[in-house]
Amino acid sequence: MENTLKVFKSDKFDVEDTASLSLFLYPDFLVIFAKDQNQSNTGIHYYPKLNLKSLDQLILTDPLLRLDVPARLFIHHPGFSLVPGVLYSSGNEAQFLSFSKEVPDNAFYFNTPLDSNNLQVLSYVDEKMKKHLEARFSDLSFYHGSCSFLSYLFKERFNLIGQEIIVNVFGKQMYVAAFTDQELSTFNLFEIQSKEDILKYVLILIEQLHYDRNHVRISVFGIPSKSDITESWGKQYFQNFRILVPHANQNYSHGFKHLKDLGLFEVSWQYL
Repeated sequence: MENTLKVFKSDKFDVEDTASLSLFLYPDFLVIFAKDQNQSNTGIHYYPKLNLKSLDQLILTDPLLRLDVPARLFIHHPGFSLVPGVLYSSGNEAQFLSFSKEVPDNAFYFNTPLDSNNLQVLSYVDEKMKKHLEARFSDLSFYHGSCSFLSYLFKERFNLIGQEIIVNVFGKQMYVAAFTDQELSTFNLFEIQSKEDILKYVLILIEQLHYDRNHVRISVFGIPSKSDITESWGKQYFQNFRILVPHANQNYSHGFKHLKDLGLFEVSWQYL
């Protein structure tokens, strides 16, 4: 496992300066952000081949995860639901989530308010995993991985045109959001095997939402610097296609060479 670790860090990185951690657990990989007391990122551990089951072992060996500092865990998995704030009530989590995924009996539920409490992002983690992590971290909070992307979209909503489809690619998955007249129309998580799958799901959404293919704007985030997904490729299919990097709410100490090569959305923007 150690052989797959990629480390990005500031020129003056010292593990003892770590004041908090942000963990982003994707279906197939893990990224750990170490932050100092000013919330600047000082070091990043990237495990390109890791899943939720492997996290048990990793928390015993990774130098950052062995620190007992406040930690935030963002879990990217299909077991989530977007619930209007006026409808959300605690105690009904299993019912809300039943539309997206069958939830285990021993689930621990968590939710995050977005868009001035107009929306709740609801998800869960296995109770056994929760207890294992809480045995490691005395101050631990859970979030669904989509919170960063969604919080960014709501902040940028007034820069959107009437028909928008926005994609965030990470590994073999992608989030897809559609906004109609600056209001969220749909949001989902899809598995993808190739760039053609991006086209497929975007075209399905255009048809379902009755968008005008010549008018709708397609924006794609999360594309690594070395990728065959380019704007020239996208413009073969859509008149209004662009590849973007989100505005940043993350600060970094001096250093971190090649970090942007990852293309990850959370390198620039994280839910705060």
